[in-house]
Amino acid sequence: CCERVAINVAGRRFETLGRTLLRFPDTLLGDPRRRRRYFDPQRREYFFDRHRGAFGAVLYYYQSGGRLRRPPDVPLDVFLEELRFYQLGAEAEGRLCEAEGFGVEAAQPLPGGRLQRRAWLLCEHPESSPAARAVALLSVLIILVSIVVFCLETLPQFRVGGEGPAQNVTSSSSSSSSPSPRGGLTDPFFVVETICICWFSLELLVRLLASPSKAAFFRNAMNLIDLVAIAPYFVALGTELARQRGVAQPAMALAILRVIRLVRVFRVFKLSRHSTGLQILGQTLRASMRELGLLIFFLLIGVVLFSSAVYFAEAEDAATAFTSIPQAFWWAVVTMTTVGYGDMAPVTVGGKLVGSLCAIAGVLTISLPVPVIV
Repeated sequence: CCERVAINVAGRRFETLGRTLLRFPDTLLGDPRRRRRYFDPQRREYFFDRHRGAFGAVLYYYQSGGRLRRPPDVPLDVFLEELRFYQLGAEAEGRLCEAEGFGVEAAQPLPGGRLQRRAWLLCEHPESSPAARAVALLSVLIILVSIVVFCLETLPQFRVGGEGPAQNVTSSSSSSSSPSPRGGLTDPFFVVETICICWFSLELLVRLLASPSKAAFFRNAMNLIDLVAIAPYFVALGTELARQRGVAQPAMALAILRVIRLVRVFRVFKLSRHSTGLQILGQTLRASMRELGLLIFFLLIGVVLFSSAVYFAEAEDAATAFTSIPQAFWWAVVTMTTVGYGDMAPVTVGGKLVGSLCAIAGVLTISLPVPVIV
């Protein structure tokens, strides 16, 4: 174990101790029986006709006890071939890929039963079969129909009496007492929504029953989005039934319906299950949370500084819109993000100077972290 081992790699000679190689006995160099076929008895050395530049990192893997670094002059694919030749193992390759910025996809578990596996592949893996692709396409179409219905039912000509923002609570309660020809459970929008919810519920139930791990199923963010997307329907249905039976007050039922229908907008995120671009966007945002937090922090600092500056700069004007520092927060946010609605604007020379600096600082604050995030 303490003897010196000579290794010749394409004409370049390396020497190390035998006990160093024995640290990893499951590899080519660590197993004396495996490396015996490469031994040259005349030169008393092991000869490998392999990449010379990559072997230094391979030898350092033994010397350091498992640390692997790719030499900058060796391509990644060549270095991976060398690792496979020297049989360093999948774990070493995985650590190298992670260090290089390439994520190693873990093998996804499949259900044990035949029927459960077919149902799981049908709902979760559109690339597994033509039927799975058809199911994914149908799911996307139903999601789009649900979103279109959600938008169309807010038009004035389709709005149920008493649910528009222009009506007050008194008119809504009086209109709810008299049945509307388009209101309640007979509303065509409600029927279309019911059909969409039936599909969403069936899809979620099938994936839940066929999932190999129920705990992992509920930890998945996409499954939580699916649950949030269908929950408002059942809450709204219960509220409508209670209102028709006179159990709930019309004004309270209307307020609940408005909040619940707002939650339905999260159904848009269901498209991310079938869109690789949206998934990449979500992963990018998740990987850049630190940079995004830093950006928001700098924006908050700028908002406070420029709001305070414009308030004191405009204090001489009696008709100023900047009556307080919190009142100027809106102007600072709009100016730093270069939106500029124009509802609030400084009129004094000092205020205009502060506004110019605020706009320039906003452009710099937002544009500088963008390359880091992207």
